[in-house]
Amino acid sequence: MKYEHSPDVSLIRRAYGTFIERGAAPEGVVPAFIENSWARSHRAGVDSDRVRELGRLTDTELLRAEEEHVDFVTEAAPVMENLFGEIASTGSIVLLCGADGLILKSMGDPEFLERAERVALAPGVSWSEETKGTNAIGTAIIERSPVIVYAAQHYVQHHHFLTCSASPILDAHGRVAGVLDITGDYRSHQAHTIALVKMSAQVIERQLFRRQYRNDVVLRVHSRPNYLGSIYDGQIAFSLDGNVLAANSAARSLLRLPDLGPPMCFHDLFGTHLDHALAEARWGDRGMCSLRLRDGSVAYLQIDVAPLPRAARGRPITAESDVRRRAADPTSRAPQALEQLDLGDPAVRAMLDRARRVVGRDIPILIEGETGTGKEWLARALHAAGPRAAMSFVAVNCAAIPEGLIESELFGYDEGAFTGARRKGMVGRVFQAHGGTLFLDEIGDMPFALQTRLLRVLQERAVSPLGASRPIPVDIAVVCATHRNLRGLVSAGQFREDLYYRLNGIALRLPPLRERADLPALVQRILESECPDGDLPRLDESVVRLFATHPWPGNVRQLHSVLRTALALMPSDGVIRTDCLPDGFADDARTADEPALDDAAPGPVDHDDARGALPLAELELRAIRDALAAHDGNVSAAARALGIGRNTLYRKLGRA
Repeated sequence: MKYEHSPDVSLIRRAYGTFIERGAAPEGVVPAFIENSWARSHRAGVDSDRVRELGRLTDTELLRAEEEHVDFVTEAAPVMENLFGEIASTGSIVLLCGADGLILKSMGDPEFLERAERVALAPGVSWSEETKGTNAIGTAIIERSPVIVYAAQHYVQHHHFLTCSASPILDAHGRVAGVLDITGDYRSHQAHTIALVKMSAQVIERQLFRRQYRNDVVLRVHSRPNYLGSIYDGQIAFSLDGNVLAANSAARSLLRLPDLGPPMCFHDLFGTHLDHALAEARWGDRGMCSLRLRDGSVAYLQIDVAPLPRAARGRPITAESDVRRRAADPTSRAPQALEQLDLGDPAVRAMLDRARRVVGRDIPILIEGETGTGKEWLARALHAAGPRAAMSFVAVNCAAIPEGLIESELFGYDEGAFTGARRKGMVGRVFQAHGGTLFLDEIGDMPFALQTRLLRVLQERAVSPLGASRPIPVDIAVVCATHRNLRGLVSAGQFREDLYYRLNGIALRLPPLRERADLPALVQRILESECPDGDLPRLDESVVRLFATHPWPGNVRQLHSVLRTALALMPSDGVIRTDCLPDGFADDARTADEPALDDAAPGPVDHDDARGALPLAELELRAIRDALAAHDGNVSAAARALGIGRNTLYRKLGRA
C-alpha cells in the first residue's frame, strides 16, 4: 500500500517546487510512486499551474456512460452510501470512477461538493493522470494499488488543497474495473481513511464477481472454515459443467491456479465432480463442504451463487423438475438460521416467533425497519429456514438501480429489445429467483409505473422480459423491505394500494439498535465474525459506556462499520479504546446530562406508605415498575414515558 502517515506539508511543497524547476525531487521527501507520477505527468504535457478542462461529458454522454457501467454502479452504490456514512462529518466526498478515471457517481458533504466542482471533481470528468496529472484516482489505476495523494503531492497546483485516498477495483480476471476514492481538504485528513476505502473496494469487487457469474456457480474457498463469508475468502466461478471460469487472487493463491495454461475443471482441482460437491454443500453446515486438493491439503468450500434453474439454460420448466423436488425437500431447511438472530432482545425474539409461523407458507413478508437494522440479514435467514433454502436468494435494491434501468434489471430483456441491449439479452432478477426467494429491498422507492408490472408478476406468477413474445412462468417467494411508511405512501398516492396489500401478507418490524437490549451480544457476534481466528479483542470500559449511550443512527450496519474500523486501528495489546473509533463517533453520543429520574415525575405513590418521605431510590423503582406495567413490559415505551433513555432504565433496574 503506497501512502504516508502525517507527512510534512512544507517539505512536500519544497520538493514539488524543486521538481517543477529541475525535473527531480530531493531524495526521501516524497514516495517513489509520487515522483514517478510527477515524471509521467510532465511527459504527458500536463500544465502544473492551471486546471485543464478536457472532455467533460455532456448530460447525454454521462447518461450513456452510466448505462454502460450500470452493473458497476448498481453494485457500488450501496457500498458508497455505507462508506459515506462513516465519513459524513469530515467534509469529504466519495467518488466512483471507471477504469479510465471517469467519475461516474459522487456523494458527499454539500459544502465541499461546491469546492470540488470548482476543480472539476464531478461526474462526467476524467481524472486520469494524462488529463489531471498526479492524483489518487489516476495514479491508483496505474499503480494498481491503494494510494494516498496528499496536498502538494498533486501535480496541478490548484489541487494542492486536496487529499485523496483511492483504491482500484479489480474485476474477476484481475483487471482494473474502476476506482473508489475519498477526497477532502488535506487539513482534515484521517489516517484510517485509506483502510476504509480499501475494504469498501474489496466488497465491491466481490459483488461484481457474483454479478458477472450469476448464471454460473460461484464458490467461496478458504483453508479455514471460519474465514468463509468474510472479505478474506477466495471466490472461484465454474460453468455448469464444472470448468473454471474465473478466480480472484485469494482463490488463485490457495488453489495454486496458474495465470496461464490449459483450462482446468473442478475435477482437476478436487478429484470429484462439481455436482457431488454442490449436493454435499447444500446439506452441510452453513452450506459448506470440505475437499482435498491435489497436494493433500484441505480446502473448505461454500456456495456463494447457486446455479440458475433449468429454464434459464433453455430447458422447459416442469412441475416435477429437479429444481422443484429439491426446493420441496424438507432436509434443505435450516431453522437454526432464525435462531441465530435471537441474541436476547425481547422485541426481536417476538418478531422471530411470528416469522417462524409463516416460513414456507407462501405468505408475502414485509420487513420494516430503519436503514441499517439488518433487514437483508432477516430476509436471508427466512430463506435459509424455508423449503427453498437450496435454491437462489436474489436481492434487488430498488433504490440503488437507476430508474431508467430498473425495468430491464428486474424483468430482463430479449436480444435486440432496445438500442444498446446485450447481444444475447439478459435474464432478469425475477427469473433468477425461480424456485427460490426474491428479496426486494427499499420497495417504497420503486417507480410507480413499475409497481403495476410487479403486481402482474405476483398475480400471474409469470414474467415477460422486454421484447419477449410470451410470458415465462416463475415460482418465487417474495420478501420485501422498506424503511419508509408504505401506508403513508399509499395515502399520498405514491404507492399502489393493491400492491401494498399483495406484499403485506405479514409485517415483521426490526427495532432500531438504540431500542435493543442485546447490544453486548451483537458486539460479540460481530467481533467473532471479523476475527475468525478466535483471538477476540477486549472493549475498554470507556468504549462500553460510549456504545451504551450512542444513538446509533446507522443501526447495526453502523455498529459493524465502527467495529471494523476499530479492529483496523486497534493496538497490539488487543484492547479497543476510544481512540480506535472513527473520528466524530463520540461527538454523536447522547449527552451525559440525560434527564434522570430524579428530575422526572415520580409516578403513582402508594399512600399507605406516604406517612413519611420515601427514599428517592424507592420512588424511582416504583416509577419504573408503574411505567413498565402501563406499557405491558415494553422497555422502550416505558423509557420514553419516563423521559429517560432505555439504557438508563436498564441501569436503574440493575441496581434495584
